[in-house]
Amino acid sequence: MELTKEQKEMLEGKHGNAVRKSMSILVALGEIYGAKRLIPVTSVQISGVSYDNLGDAGLEFLDEMAKDGKTRVKTTLNPAGMDMENWEALGIDPEFARKQKLVIEAFEKMGVEATCTCTPYFIGNKPNFGDHIAWGESSAVTYANSVLGAKTNKEGGPSSIASALTGFTAEYGLHLDENRRAQFVAEVKANIENPMLFGALGNVVGKLAKGRIPLITGIEKASTEDLKSLSASIVTYGGAPLFHIDGITPNRTEVPEEKVIVSQEDIDNAVKEMNDTGDVEFIFLGCPHCSIEELERISELLRGKKVKKELWIGVARPIKKIADEKGYSEIIEQSGAKFACDTCHVVAPLKGRFHSIATNSAKGIFYGRGKNNFKTMFRTLEECIQKAVGE
Repeated sequence: MELTKEQKEMLEGKHGNAVRKSMSILVALGEIYGAKRLIPVTSVQISGVSYDNLGDAGLEFLDEMAKDGKTRVKTTLNPAGMDMENWEALGIDPEFARKQKLVIEAFEKMGVEATCTCTPYFIGNKPNFGDHIAWGESSAVTYANSVLGAKTNKEGGPSSIASALTGFTAEYGLHLDENRRAQFVAEVKANIENPMLFGALGNVVGKLAKGRIPLITGIEKASTEDLKSLSASIVTYGGAPLFHIDGITPNRTEVPEEKVIVSQEDIDNAVKEMNDTGDVEFIFLGCPHCSIEELERISELLRGKKVKKELWIGVARPIKKIADEKGYSEIIEQSGAKFACDTCHVVAPLKGRFHSIATNSAKGIFYGRGKNNFKTMFRTLEECIQKAVGE
């Protein structure tokens, strides 16, 4: 792999230990995947933030990198394992909270913006079409590639940190246009009209894709929330972190010969498969984190009502502040619902605290079952609110 003079100096340690270690990570990845060079990135989204996932070994790595490592491009953080301000109200153990704060402090020492959200594109880290970026977090990566038209592989925690501290990534995979072409057509012949059903569509197409890139046809319109939901589910259930939707997403691709039909029965079966029997004790909305439009809708549904079940709403803190100004937060909190800023049920230490969950997120269903052994109920946002208030 060819390195520039600056990159060689980084690898030799002339820019400090953290940069040397970062460059060695990027060079190793490049050699594994056959990259010919390293390319500049315009932004980074770091995954691997929750202490529940990192543990003490991860914290030690961060502390070492923070000794002399500084970010060279705009860098934001994935959700932490708790609400950084109101963790006590959400029942987080004090020792866990102490360790999680140390994780965030290490990132901040490196110059990382402690955004703690899986939707960085809502809060200022929104790349332009064609930008090369180095993002972690599967739903954000898929949204960036597919909806925004940026170019990124699905980075892990160490590689995303390495890109943040050097400003480079290895040129392979989805950074190359020839690897971004659709490999089969998924023709939708079903009613897909809300984020929950777009999540079900991602379940079906992801399983059909088996790591390949689909061109989805038959979708006439899709909101930001619909595309956010699809981005989260399609990669979770087995697809590549890139999809094309004819007439909706910005990337252009040749039309493959292979075609599969996604029927109404396929969607109905996916919804059925994500539902277990029985009642729920915990409802989570905001996987990925809610938009301000979703918070407005939640406030409309909760106005004048009281929740009878534990209801958490995952959101980036800057979006929560907008909701505060618009009066949505007061309505939501008066109902007894709780904001879970900075975190989500996928990365929070919830195993054993609850045994069942209702959510409108297909990704949330997957991880609720796989990580926390939850029984699951897959419903629309409106139906989840109804469950929360006992209607």
